[in-house]
Amino acid sequence: MKKIGIFYGTETKKTAEAAQKILEAFGNTKIYVVSVEKAWEKDFESYDILIIGVATWFDGELPTYWDEFLPELESLNLKGKKVAIFGLGDQVNYPDNFVDGMGILAETFIKCGAAIIGQTSTIGYQFNQSQAVKNHQFSGLVLDFENQADKTDERIRDWVEQLGKDIV
Repeated sequence: MKKIGIFYGTETKKTAEAAQKILEAFGNTKIYVVSVEKAWEKDFESYDILIIGVATWFDGELPTYWDEFLPELESLNLKGKKVAIFGLGDQVNYPDNFVDGMGILAETFIKCGAAIIGQTSTIGYQFNQSQAVKNHQFSGLVLDFENQADKTDERIRDWVEQLGKDIV
């Protein structure tokens, strides 16, 4: 069985809430929770599949805990690893950099040799631009707690079902 780790800022309320819902949607699958605030290079390298949670702060910035770790992350060799990203953003108040944090991390993981899985459609969102969009799809699961909280559970359920096929 492949070793799966979910990495996110455990001290950020909405990201932690989304991660918990994702863990519950996976059911009996063994997934290890890793606080990105305390993660080391070896933590990323020791998993076959990485599920990454990231919010976008302000005008398209990574949260401090990801931003500070980015230089180390860029030096990793993640060839053969699969990475699924879930991102939180606000499409109404930040339509010009909606979920940019997801796009920044996706590019970083690709440069490290990882394969991004779990891309989702941009349909149902209204925004101007996003670094997370590649080939007309988001680089992962997008959640907007501020404006579309009512769609969160369904989006998570559908994404986890999709990932179940991708991580085999």
